[in-house]
Amino acid sequence: MTTGAVHSWDLATAVDGPGTRFVVFTAGCPLRCLYCHNPETRFARFGRRVTVDEVVAEIGKYRRFIRVAGGGVTISGGEPLLQPEFTAELLHAVKGLGLHTALDTSGFLGDRATDALLADTDLVLLDIKSWDPATYRHVTGSEVAPTLEFARRLSDLGKPMWIRFVLVPGQTDHAANVEGIASFVATLPSVERVDVLPFHKMGAPKYEALGLPFALADTPTPEAELVERVRGQFLAHGLRA
Repeated sequence: MTTGAVHSWDLATAVDGPGTRFVVFTAGCPLRCLYCHNPETRFARFGRRVTVDEVVAEIGKYRRFIRVAGGGVTISGGEPLLQPEFTAELLHAVKGLGLHTALDTSGFLGDRATDALLADTDLVLLDIKSWDPATYRHVTGSEVAPTLEFARRLSDLGKPMWIRFVLVPGQTDHAANVEGIASFVATLPSVERVDVLPFHKMGAPKYEALGLPFALADTPTPEAELVERVRGQFLAHGLRA
């Protein structure tokens, strides 16, 4: 029986997909985003081993409520594609319950997502953290190319996507960087919307509790004018933002 490292699960109504969602937070992530607000999900050791059946049984308790609320189940993290077999089986089981499914991913490990896994995924919440390779490397510690390749693959499959972009003053906010993402995303017909997510510091106490440095402790949250400028750049490309 397939098991996975899961940090937690919760009911949420935010940017985790349409309606009220049962969100499963897997444990373990290959990226080290400077602004990560769930640093406790970076490491598999902070999760507990659970079977797909255990998670499905928990989801089943809320099945009727989720359906009435027009929601579904989102597999988040951490990075779900770090555990592709577990994620694939869980998505397949959730589809068997008749619920909408969403995969929340950075796309960095997109080549681990099989066609079968994606067939059981109704929506992909894809984080494009930067366009400029140097900025992406600085912000995440990794490369942007795999995410862009995954985005093209999803679009070729006609898979609905919500693109998420975290706006960090002095890091990801440069007009050329935003323009690069907007121009690229505008070429992907299956993108339904772009969510501009203003940087916040709500995760700062978690870093302190884990004994980890929070590199952006002195970075301000973005002003409303900056958020509107960035949204405007996406809107100018015909994107819903």
